[in-house]
Amino acid sequence: MSLDAATTGPKAEQDKAGAKPTGNGGPYSAQSRLGGHAPRTERTGRALPFDDPRHLQAHHWMVEEAYILDAQNYSDWLDLLTEDIHYIMPVRVTTALTAGYDSAPHMAHFDENKYSLSRRVARFLTEHAWTEDPPSRLRHHISNVRTFATPNPEELIVDTAVLLYRSRGDVREASVISAGREDLLRKVGDGWQLARRTILVDDSVLRTQNLAIFL
Repeated sequence: MSLDAATTGPKAEQDKAGAKPTGNGGPYSAQSRLGGHAPRTERTGRALPFDDPRHLQAHHWMVEEAYILDAQNYSDWLDLLTEDIHYIMPVRVTTALTAGYDSAPHMAHFDENKYSLSRRVARFLTEHAWTEDPPSRLRHHISNVRTFATPNPEELIVDTAVLLYRSRGDVREASVISAGREDLLRKVGDGWQLARRTILVDDSVLRTQNLAIFL
C-alpha cells in the first residue's frame, strides 16, 4: 500500500498526530512539508548478516561520515548527500502509553532538503556563525548498526544509534545528545550517498546550547 494513499479512521488520526516509531522513517517524511520529494523506500525482511558485503559497506560509510562530522568538514559532508535528500529530526513529546504517537505533529528540530542544508553549511563559513565561534569539539559515537535490504537493489536502510558528545569554550558544561537514526543509502556510481535520514532523539527537551551541528 502506498504511503501517499489517503486513509481514514484511527490510522489517519495517528498520521496527523505524529506517527509512533515503526522502524521505517518514510512516514515522517510523508508528514513533512518539505518531505514531499523524499523517497518512500522501506525495509524488507530481517537485518542482513554482519558479514554481508552490503552491511560491511554501509557500516564503513557510517564510520567515515562520523569522522567527517567530527571534523566539521561540512562541505565534504554535503557531497555525501543525494539531490533529493530529506533530513528530519521530529520533536519528541511525552504521551500516555496508549496514545499511539510520541512526536509533535508537523514539528521538527530539523526538516531539511539539500538546498536548506547547503544554506546552513554556507552560514557556518561566514563571520556571522557566532554560535560556533569558537567552534564546538564534537565526537559522534556510532553503534548498533543494522542494515536491511529494500525493494530497490540499489538502496539500503541502515539503523544506527548515535551519541554526540559536544563541548564548547572553557566554562559551559559539555552536552550529550542520544538518538536513533534510520538512514536510506543509495548506490551512486562506485559508492553510496545518503538519500533520507530520520533522527529520533531520546529526550523531549534537548540539553544543548543550540543545534548548530548535524547528527
